[in-house]
Amino acid sequence: MKTVILGGTTGMGRAIARRLAERGDQVFLMGLDEADLERSAADLSARHPSNAKVAWAVCDLEKPEGFAPALDAADAALGNFDAVIVTAAMFATQDALEADIELTRRLVTVNYAHTVVFCEHVRKRLLARGGGRLTVFSSVAGERGRKPVAIYGSSKGGLSVYLEALDHKFHAQGLSVLSVKPGFVKTGMTAGLKPPPFAGEPEAVAQSVIRAMDRRQPVLYAPGIWALVMFVIRMLPRFVMRKINF
Repeated sequence: MKTVILGGTTGMGRAIARRLAERGDQVFLMGLDEADLERSAADLSARHPSNAKVAWAVCDLEKPEGFAPALDAADAALGNFDAVIVTAAMFATQDALEADIELTRRLVTVNYAHTVVFCEHVRKRLLARGGGRLTVFSSVAGERGRKPVAIYGSSKGGLSVYLEALDHKFHAQGLSVLSVKPGFVKTGMTAGLKPPPFAGEPEAVAQSVIRAMDRRQPVLYAPGIWALVMFVIRMLPRFVMRKINF
């Protein structure tokens, strides 16, 4: 694959980028910080079997005017990409979001509106060249309206619906859409939070994501146990959800 990774310098994006580079895929990084991008690109180049030079571009989900130029740079470097992975997002605790309306606005805009806009740029490019693969990290937090993640979860719930609809509408035209729904994964985004049961490690989750992309799956829960956990949660009646703090 010739893969663009938005969020490729940290957490899950970095873990996926390393695995793709090590197996010989071409990778293009997008992220916020130029120094981080340079270091990560050098690391991936060293890991690639042919020591292929890895290119990068700054891309900020809070600045949609930069989406097209960053994707242009990726196309130029890769000779037209055929896969895009989006791991970038914002996270904040429910308490922090309830205390700060501006933080709430930023988070829901980045996690839903601007992520959708970025994906629409990608969709048009991939369909124009006969299809490709789009993988986007949503979250199990979007499966139900849950007290501890009411605002963050709603942003991911909207994203999950969009990704499902995208798969339904454009699958026959060659667009393979994978919605990744991780549970708790031990990355910088979750630093400082107490890991719950079934917490995942980035390397293991990265391996499962790449495998799901190769198989063209539409949905992936990671770690896999979360598929069962969320099946149970989806079945719980509302009066039970009001009583529990999950």
